[in-house]
This record gives sequence, C-alpha cells and structure tokens, in this order.
Amino acid sequence: MDLAAVAAIERLKYRYLRALDTKSWTELSDTMMPDATAVYGEHLSFESRDAFIGFLENTLGTRMVTEHHCSHPEIEISADGTRATGVWLLADTVMVPEDGILMRGSAHYYDRYVLSDDGKWRICHTGYERNWETVTFLSDLPNFRLNTNRRAMLSNQPRAS
Repeated sequence: MDLAAVAAIERLKYRYLRALDTKSWTELSDTMMPDATAVYGEHLSFESRDAFIGFLENTLGTRMVTEHHCSHPEIEISADGTRATGVWLLADTVMVPEDGILMRGSAHYYDRYVLSDDGKWRICHTGYERNWETVTFLSDLPNFRLNTNRRAMLSNQPRAS
C-alpha cells in the first residue's frame, strides 16, 4: 500500500472539512476536481464542483455554525496509483442560531479521489449516507448561549478596499 498517498488523501479530507466549517469556499473548491460530483442522501445531487460549492455557500453561508469530524478512514489506492476510494465515519453538528435549531448526526462518507495533473490528490466524487440525525430546539436548553460565532462576526466586518 502506498502510505504516502494514503496520508495525502487523509490531509485532503481534513482540509475539505476545515474549509467547509470555516466557509473558505475557494479553498474548499481546490479540494475537488471541476467535474466532481456529490450526492447527499436521497434528495441532494450535484453534477459539478461549482454547483456543489454554490449550494453550500448559499445554504450554509454565515447563518449556520458547522462542525464536521471524520475518522476511521478506509482508503484504497488503485494499482496504478492514480485513483483511490475512501470510506469515512462522519460526526457532524449544525447550529442555526436564528432558527433556534441544533442538529447532530452521523453518516458514512463514500469518496473517490484522483491524482490530478499538478500532483495533488483531489476529490472527484463525495457523498454520504446518514446513520442517524437528531434535532434539538435551543429553546429546550434554557441555559444555552452562543458566546462566539466567528463566521458571523467576520461577515459583518466591512471589507478592505
């Protein structure tokens, strides 16, 4: 097994998750091939990186606070060393303060990767199947208080000219 390729794919997935949670759309885009596809459950399917990133940017924006953790990677590298597959356990939290909702869940990601012409691994397909999901209304947590929301604070700052 090509351990260097496995390590590079693990770093790729972690960068994908960090960029998703920090709403770094340009960096997230760079983790994927332009023709990458994505399928989430039965209702969300995307045929290109731009369509997928656009959806995430419009849906998550700064109004949602997200935290994605992936672990238990099962990565298989192709015999020619240019393609790979990965299965990951996902644990995620999504908070929508303005709607008073906290969602937690678990899923298994099923990814495909390709070694691109620039020598970097990129995602050519991603998607997950949910194991479980819960929704809690923040009003049910009388002591709940969101002390910091960095994404919202950054979006409210004037942009430098």
